[in-house]
Amino acid sequence: MTGSEPQIYEVGGAVRDALLGLPVRERDWVVVGATPEAMTARGYRPVGREFPVFLHPQTGEEYALARTERKVAPGYHGFTFHASPQVTLAEDLGRRDLTINAMARDASGRIIDPHGGQADLQARLLRHVSPAFREDPVRILRLARFAARLEPLGFTVAPETVALCREMVDNGEVNALVAERVWQETAKALMARAPEAFIRVLRDCGALAVLLPEVDRLFGIPQPARHHPEIDSGEHVLLALAQSVRLAGNLPVRFSVLVHDLGKGLTPAAELPSHRGHEARGVPLVEAVCERLRVPGECRDLARAVTRYHLECHRVRELRPATLLRLLNGIDALRRPERLPDFLTACEADYRGRLGLEDRAYPQADYLREALSRCQAIHAKPFVDQGLRGPAIGEAMDKARIEALAGLRAQQS
Repeated sequence: MTGSEPQIYEVGGAVRDALLGLPVRERDWVVVGATPEAMTARGYRPVGREFPVFLHPQTGEEYALARTERKVAPGYHGFTFHASPQVTLAEDLGRRDLTINAMARDASGRIIDPHGGQADLQARLLRHVSPAFREDPVRILRLARFAARLEPLGFTVAPETVALCREMVDNGEVNALVAERVWQETAKALMARAPEAFIRVLRDCGALAVLLPEVDRLFGIPQPARHHPEIDSGEHVLLALAQSVRLAGNLPVRFSVLVHDLGKGLTPAAELPSHRGHEARGVPLVEAVCERLRVPGECRDLARAVTRYHLECHRVRELRPATLLRLLNGIDALRRPERLPDFLTACEADYRGRLGLEDRAYPQADYLREALSRCQAIHAKPFVDQGLRGPAIGEAMDKARIEALAGLRAQQS
């Protein structure tokens, strides 16, 4: 590199997490005073399409040239970027979203913190760096995702940041978000330690009503206190999400829990607080959310099954054998038995996601596992050997399965 030697700083999440005492999973670096040509001459491999980002020739870590950005059009694509050797570290840090993400560390270990990130870490505060936060609607999603990750450490969102997000929603900025980015941030938040905080932050600033109106609609809708001491349907979803984490649910499980009760948002007011038939009403809503956000098929399929059959799972020990077989077929467990564990985890999270009932047992899971096992023990060969052909084989197998399930019910009664 020609001229004065460029300065390299560790930035962003690695600095934040190290100060919080959290594991540092990846490191990002900013280079001040360099050109793209000088970087490639040193063996760095360019990968950035919109602005100069390079991979280190040995570590593969990302090194970005210091840059500024300017809003030129609506939405999160509407930016121009300026990278040059004259851009300072302070200017680069100033374009970042949250103060806790706008710190840097130099080669000697000194922290450069022009926006009070260390103070906000101490105060457990998520606060925007500058009014430029309003220029990128993705920052609302990132803010909510950081809340999902850091709320267990006591972090809250600064009131002025919530107000700024509301202003962005009112100005229509959130409408410009593309489906892929919404799902990407939602999926990351669902896999955080407190996914319910993601929903809460989006709702507090009005973004949930734009991005997931089917979920937003649930808040304020009552349920029977006998079954749901928390009363509010939206609060139940948040409690169930917390249980899905406690049960170590994967992404399909957590997404299914998020959307399992959407049908309650369509219950006629005259029928409240009862929600008879909400399972069937919810399935088209789940499908609409999945289509709109381009949710992966694995998440969509499980969410559809959980939405339609979660109440039957809760009542599984009361079901007649033929109805129990229909449940197993409905969730496709006979064809794809590997789906049953995720289905049961989501249903258990729903069952335990109720105020004061978080620790109650869920023996329904063992019952349904045993029901599937008994059905799996019935094979086609004996019926083929009897001379049955075509649909008659399936009918005979179903009859045998119903008899096996009747034996299970008798044994459990």
